Amino acid sequence: MNTNWIPLTSLDQLSEISANPGFSLIFKHSTRCSVSMMAKRSFEMEMDAIPSQVSLYFLDLIRFREISNAIAEKFQVHHESPQIILVDAGKVIFHTSHGQISALEIANLVPAEK
Repeated sequence: MNTNWIPLTSLDQLSEISANPGFSLIFKHSTRCSVSMMAKRSFEMEMDAIPSQVSLYFLDLIRFREISNAIAEKFQVHHESPQIILVDAGKVIFHTSHGQISALEIANLVPAEK
């Protein structure tokens, strides 16, 4: 199982995500929420389907609420938890939350590596 999460712990990383010419995925997770725990577990079970060129960022939004707020503002996506946001070349191309979170859906949105 691929669990190569990049911990999202600094506001500077949002600039890195915006500047990335490829794909980045942000998983916003509440460590206090059972729905979020189930969504994360389900996502990680399917995670190997996501092409390896996608940078996978994990945000503990309880510890880093200011980053969660900055994500909503920077990418113009209403905050939800749990939530995934797929960014391609600095632009959000997909986002969803709760039971709609699916690694397989993300895999279908990202072209396979050549």
